[in-house]
Order: sequence, then C-alpha cells, then structure tokens
Amino acid sequence: MSDTTDSESETPTRRDALKYGGTLATGVAFAGCAELIGQSGESDGQSGDGTTSGDGTYSVTMAPVGNVAFDSPPERIFTRLTHLAGMAFALGRGNDVNAMHAPDYYDQLWNQFTERLPGVTLDWSGLYSSWDPDKEMLYDLDSDVHLADPASVSALDSWDAADIEEIRETVSPWFGNTFSDRHGEPPAEWADRYEYYTLWEQFEKVAALFREEARYEALAAVHANLVDTLEENLPPERERPTVVMSGMSDTESMYVYTLDTPGFLTAHVRPLEPIGALGDDVSSGDTIDMEGMLEADPDVIFVLGGMHPETDMLEIRSTLQSHAVGRELSAVENGRVYPQGARYQGPILNLFQLEMTAKQLYPNVFGEWPTYTDGPYPEITAEERLFDRQEVADIISGEIDR
Repeated sequence: MSDTTDSESETPTRRDALKYGGTLATGVAFAGCAELIGQSGESDGQSGDGTTSGDGTYSVTMAPVGNVAFDSPPERIFTRLTHLAGMAFALGRGNDVNAMHAPDYYDQLWNQFTERLPGVTLDWSGLYSSWDPDKEMLYDLDSDVHLADPASVSALDSWDAADIEEIRETVSPWFGNTFSDRHGEPPAEWADRYEYYTLWEQFEKVAALFREEARYEALAAVHANLVDTLEENLPPERERPTVVMSGMSDTESMYVYTLDTPGFLTAHVRPLEPIGALGDDVSSGDTIDMEGMLEADPDVIFVLGGMHPETDMLEIRSTLQSHAVGRELSAVENGRVYPQGARYQGPILNLFQLEMTAKQLYPNVFGEWPTYTDGPYPEITAEERLFDRQEVADIISGEIDR
C-alpha cells in the first residue's frame, strides 16, 4: 500500500488547526459520538440495537424486516447494494461478501479508496451479480444472512411475497433497508412497516447483527469528529457555491440529483450545505440536456462515478470545454468539474467523500483538492487530511480496544 505511515497524532493536521486555531474555529472539542446530531438529518444513530437472551441467541431490529434472531454472527454474506456491502467491509467482513450488484465495477471503485488505508485489502471481483437475483442461486450461495431489503427485492418482477418468505425460512433472514436512499415509497404491502434511516443509523444495526459494536462505535466517533469539524467551519451561505451532482456518461442526457432530497445518497454533501443549482421542476434521477445544465449554471459540477478507473475525467472535462453550450458553464470556465465516488457509499467511502467534497467546495477552509485525472484517491499529506487513515485502517482490521 502506498500511504504515508507518519503518525498523524504527532503531526498537526488541518483538522487540528480548524478545531483549535484560526479565526473560524470555535474551540468546541468533540465530546462523544452520541451527542452529535447536527448533520441536517444524518446522525450517528442510537445505541442498544441488539438484545441477547439467556441461551446466547441475540436479535436485532430494523425496518422493514422487524426483529431478526441469530445464534452466532453470520459468516457468508449476501448483498445487493453497496451501502450494505460497504458496511460489511467497514466491520472487517468485506471479503466474506459473496454477492453484490455489479461486483467487478464496485471492486475497482472501492479499491480506489482502500489504497489509502494501510494494510487493508478488498476483493469483490468475480462475485455473483445480484441486482435481480435468481432464487435458486440464493440456495447455492447458502448465505448466513441476506443484507438486502426484502421490500426492494419484492419490487422486482421476478420475485413475489412467497419467494421472499421461502428464502427467509429455508436459507437465512433478510436484513436491509434500501428506500432510505431517497426516502422513496416502498411497495404498498411493505409501507406500514417501513422506516427511514440515515447511513450511520443503518450501519449501527448492521454492526449489532455481526456483534461488532466496538468497531461501529470507533468509526462513528471518527465520523462524528469529522462532521463536527466541517460544520464548525462552514463559510456563510453567501460564500457557498451552487452545485449540480450529475452522471456524465452522456453529456447530451445527464442524470442529475438534487442536494436537498432526503436520504443517505447525499450523506457526503448535505453536511457541507452547498446551494443546489437545479430548479424546483427537476427531481433526483431526472435527465437534463446541456441547455438545462446551462440554465442551472452551477459553480461546481460533481461527476458521479468520476473516481472509477473506467471514467475518463480528462475526456469529460475536454468534452465540456469543447461543447458550444458546455463551455459557457461557470463550473467549466473556473475548472470546478470534480469527481465523486459512489452514492451507495457505505461508512468508509462516506469518510473519504466528506473530506473530498469539503476540499472541492471550500478549498480556502479545508485545503485544496488535488486536480484529479485518474488513479486512486489522491495522496494528501498528513497535515492536510481531515481524518486519520491509520486509525480507520486499524478499526477495519480489528485493532481496537474492545
């Protein structure tokens, strides 16, 4: 792994300077992750999700599946969406995942970030691609838990309520929540039992499922400290840029996502409170053409998936600069077209993307984001980092006090 191993605890970092020095810092030190809520809807959850009975079995509750009982932590892990696969990874169980949506794509994307975590490895290549899973394949995989939302699976044409129940009874439980991504409507038969969770609330429940509460608490403290630093040092609203988050694979028909839509897809942007550039007539997931982008004329464009090895940021920037309309965009004129990682990000990518987005939006406060063309997450000096890579790597690897 190519990451500096200098002790960040001995080197004053930008995070330290923001917290304890400079005119912007408030001098309020972090007092505990359970006390931090102020993330515009993203909290670190509540404790006490798991309960243990006298015979050693334990149970965890999450909507829409309700209460799920286990006699030991699951080993073989089925997933669909990467926010849940990313939670397994954060708990040191990433290589126990046996299925996920587009595994080769996300293996490459996630490893753009793991490169900066000393000693941490991840291999999702070649796994079963489970966006629309075959029921018989679930029997073959014989997973100990299905980290997937049964309400979301039931929305597929190939599945019905009987199939969901059959897998639950004969293979293993379902445990996941998808519609918290944008607070979307679940299928009608699930609506009365559905609840919406933040990314870190859901992570806490997954951690309880694996009996990895200590890892969760350690990572939640890192996350809360990071968000605390960001929120204390945000510039006033008049100094914040306007932003569009977009997929740029087709610059004539671009998927866009609004910043004020609730849900964990914007968990790395919402705490930073940029100004959404899109009008009220545009919803998350809509497509717009270049004229529509110029109408919004954002100061910053975030390119979804821009960190993936197969995404050519140089080509995207060049296409925009040579486009008769695109070249007029403020973000293009000012060189503020930036890559992003994944929306279904999981907790570790959330940490990196909070740091990345803070630097992209407010370089004068949080430090410059290196001009990115390709390769892994850019190397940032220890002094300029907003969280400790070695600390996070140690937590993933289980090197924490329990």
